[in-house]
Amino acid sequence: MAGKRRQKREPVKFHASFAGTVPETIPTRWVKFVVGLFLLPPAWVLTQTFFTAFARTTLHDVFWLTEEFWFFALGSLLWTVIFFGLPRPLWIYVFGHEFTHALWVLIMGGRVHKFHVSRKGGHILADKTNTWIALAPYFFPLYSLMVLTIYGTAALFTDVSSYRQILYGAVGFTWAFHLSFTLWMIPKGQPDLTYGGTFFSLILIYTLNLLILTILLIIAAPGVTAIGFLRDFFGNAAEFSHQVIRLTSKL
Repeated sequence: MAGKRRQKREPVKFHASFAGTVPETIPTRWVKFVVGLFLLPPAWVLTQTFFTAFARTTLHDVFWLTEEFWFFALGSLLWTVIFFGLPRPLWIYVFGHEFTHALWVLIMGGRVHKFHVSRKGGHILADKTNTWIALAPYFFPLYSLMVLTIYGTAALFTDVSSYRQILYGAVGFTWAFHLSFTLWMIPKGQPDLTYGGTFFSLILIYTLNLLILTILLIIAAPGVTAIGFLRDFFGNAAEFSHQVIRLTSKL
């Protein structure tokens, strides 16, 4: 024989519940529950470090007076008014949700065989699934990244510095879009969350979204640097560990 034929992977069917997906097989969720428990301390330390850095730069470096803060806030406020005051653009959300699933299937080396979107829900048919694919729409702000990609691509060919306010507003608008729909969808019992266990999924979603906000803060705030944030993070982690050790020693 000249060689063995390459074995073809069978596609995995994803059923949709409005915008969610249900894989046919469930991994060992108890392992991920334990992993979720271990993620709690880093999530707490990251939360403490983020809000401390935000408060410090807001008060001492008057970050709240910068155009980055104001236009991001205005964009977020505009979307909030739309979300609560106007009919929600569900089709746009469902498309972004399912497209993100499909994109992460491709990133993970899989193939998408079917892509369906409607206002009532959507689904994809793929030959690969894992935790990152299942949870990607909840921590991957697709439309914000599209805005940044368009701006960055345009910057390669022309001067776009005069459109910075539009960039900040658009990022705020799309980030608020991502956050509001994520918070709105999670309590509806999204089957995406059950893939690795709801507890693990929620901890991971929260931590990754806060990490993205941290990156945005480091980029936008003049008083916050990556090195300084990491220094504060590890300092808070050391203090947290000390408190835990002191507490357990009294038991």
